[in-house]
Amino acid sequence: MWLPFIEQVLNIDLSEDNGGQFADTVTSVMLLGGTDVDRRQFLAASAAVGLAALDLPDAEAVTRRANRPGPVSVGMGEVAAVRTMTTTLGDAASELGGGHARHLAVRYLTVDVKRWLDGRYTDKTGRELFAATSELVHLIGWMARDEGNQGLSQKYHLHSYRLAAEAGENELAATALRGLADQAIDLGHIPTAVRLAEACEQRGRKLTNPKALAYYRNTYARAAAADGDHTTAAKLLTSAQAAIEHAPALPGQSWASHYSLGRWAHESGMIHAKLGDLAAAEEHLHLALDIHGLDRKRTRAIVLADLGHVQLKRGNTETALATWSEFLDCADGVQSVRINDGLTNIAARLPSIPDSPAAAELGERIAARA
Repeated sequence: MWLPFIEQVLNIDLSEDNGGQFADTVTSVMLLGGTDVDRRQFLAASAAVGLAALDLPDAEAVTRRANRPGPVSVGMGEVAAVRTMTTTLGDAASELGGGHARHLAVRYLTVDVKRWLDGRYTDKTGRELFAATSELVHLIGWMARDEGNQGLSQKYHLHSYRLAAEAGENELAATALRGLADQAIDLGHIPTAVRLAEACEQRGRKLTNPKALAYYRNTYARAAAADGDHTTAAKLLTSAQAAIEHAPALPGQSWASHYSLGRWAHESGMIHAKLGDLAAAEEHLHLALDIHGLDRKRTRAIVLADLGHVQLKRGNTETALATWSEFLDCADGVQSVRINDGLTNIAARLPSIPDSPAAAELGERIAARA
């Protein structure tokens, strides 16, 4: 019963006799990248993807490609190149927003990475190549979401999940589920978000990486809080904190290893806010900013916007206005829908603060950005 819904949401044909578009994940994601680059399709924000579409990975996909001839010989050097480029592009997006470099990431996928995926490699190298491609595709999905293109983002995250599952990479597969769950929460599809977050957390239990465990448990906690399940959310928050406190200080090589204490503190703060504990929320947001020093412009700006909202709800109006002023300084030059949402939300609240020169100045600065 889920397949027609999934096909409508993601604009794909999942029927068994469709041998071209979706039978091979690599072919499918390259078609997606091609339409993305050419701008031939406009994908409006859509409902969240259902779990039925996530049971489709092809267990023989890597082996089948590894055993065929190709135009170029591929080794671990090419795999390392994909990961280096993904890190570089991800750093730029974290600093300046997904709108700055997504076209570069898509072109790299559809030109360089495609040539290697169509090349000659061993089964072992193939699995590493699929995993590295999954990371790149996940990043492109994140960039699309940060631009505000929700439907396109969902397509990339679904392909990231398939590539990761076909490579046998539980962490990457769980991270793709995490991205879909997080997006479903933001779009208001809470029952689907809870299912996706639960699937993410369950797959994450197979891992020993404490940062990954904290990452996925906080995702499930956020979904539970949005669903009004405060007991489950509080339990998962505690479990995530226990995991992150046992994590190594330096980031590892895996995708979830970059889940820092600062990101954990920010997400935990917003979950506490959803649960109604504003004091704990403010404490965690200060922890993210002051103790763990989130230093990417985009990330720091988002935390400052959230912190100002919490401070305003606690009745600390002048402090909130000062925080939002710092947010505007930090957000300058960043292209992100999260930044735009922050500006809109602040502007909507300023009229409720009468006779405040600071509020009037903020309103003028926001208007000047339009």
